[in-house]
Amino acid sequence: MTEQPYLADSTVREFDATVERTVSDDRVVLDRTHFYPEGGGQPADHGTISTADGREWHVVDVQKHDGIHHYLEPGEGLDGELPEAGATVTGELDWERRSSHMRYHTAQHLLSALLLDEYDAETTGNQVRAHKATLDCAYERFHDDELEHVEDRMNELVEQARPVEWYVLDRETAEEELDPERTRLSLLPDSITEIRIVEIGGVGEGSVPFDRTACAGTHVSNTEEIGEVSVTGRETKGSEEERITFELD
Repeated sequence: MTEQPYLADSTVREFDATVERTVSDDRVVLDRTHFYPEGGGQPADHGTISTADGREWHVVDVQKHDGIHHYLEPGEGLDGELPEAGATVTGELDWERRSSHMRYHTAQHLLSALLLDEYDAETTGNQVRAHKATLDCAYERFHDDELEHVEDRMNELVEQARPVEWYVLDRETAEEELDPERTRLSLLPDSITEIRIVEIGGVGEGSVPFDRTACAGTHVSNTEEIGEVSVTGRETKGSEEERITFELD
């Protein structure tokens, strides 16, 4: 199974790995990767994979199957060939894309916690893009004054430079300590016994965390890195469900 060191360190932009095997005629599985596979509302990373002899492939998608599959488009002059099993390759992330996803994903955590705390609106879905994000929640309808308040509060939370960290808890501890409305651990298969937690801290020594939830995505290490938040719209998505769209400066 592919090692996933991005779960511990999301700041790595370049790494070496070994090709474990090729799949079909357009993808490879590596022994380890810092490319994030699509999941949890966060798109896959893009970038390149290259070999020491100068061959290069564009990583155009990353998906979890039986291992993490890196979908490749061959560079100039390769005519469809893939790096062979056992080859050492260097992976390089499209950092602008990854950085944007990290900022938006962290902002989505802030927004989910804020809406649950102040509007009792539980998040039902989310989708991060490179230049915007949407969040669906259980709420009848947001009015203009509420959206203005949400935007103001989001920017307050960003400016407070709250620390963001991630760590692993055993499932029993997570179920005892965390808010079930935020974590929704009951939806996870029983086979998952260790839970990766993303925590947005409080302000000041000894303060209570603003948010703690289960998540396998990548995030910035401080809310200040998110930048200015603009709530750009809302739409009704069904009975008592709203979608909020926001963008980052």
